[in-house]
Amino acid sequence: MRARHDRVLGGRDVTLVDGPLFLVGLYCAISPWTVHFASSQSTLATHNLIMGVAIAALAIGFAVMPARMYGLSWAICAMGVWLIVAPWIVGSSPDTGVVINNIVIGALTLLLGLVCTGAAMRTGRGKS
Repeated sequence: MRARHDRVLGGRDVTLVDGPLFLVGLYCAISPWTVHFASSQSTLATHNLIMGVAIAALAIGFAVMPARMYGLSWAICAMGVWLIVAPWIVGSSPDTGVVINNIVIGALTLLLGLVCTGAAMRTGRGKS
């Protein structure tokens, strides 16, 4: 069973990141309604919903097919940076709660993406 686990993961042992990344994606998707800015910032609410679903989908992909998907870890980092700056670009004069919400979500996404990217690069070097 251990050999199958190692073969499926392709040497990448960051499966503990997939769950938190999925939860961050889900929270990003529902945050407009939990922080109550869905009505005042409708474009940002739609943006967070789409970004949250995309992050959760990538997290599921990392869990289901890690050997193929960890090459996309850098995309999670880019999504984290985008979530940090999105309130000022997508939103219209966001209040402090909206800004802090997106900064926290973006920082967590960036951090988890960096962990995935670092692990993917480390295992990539080991195979060469």
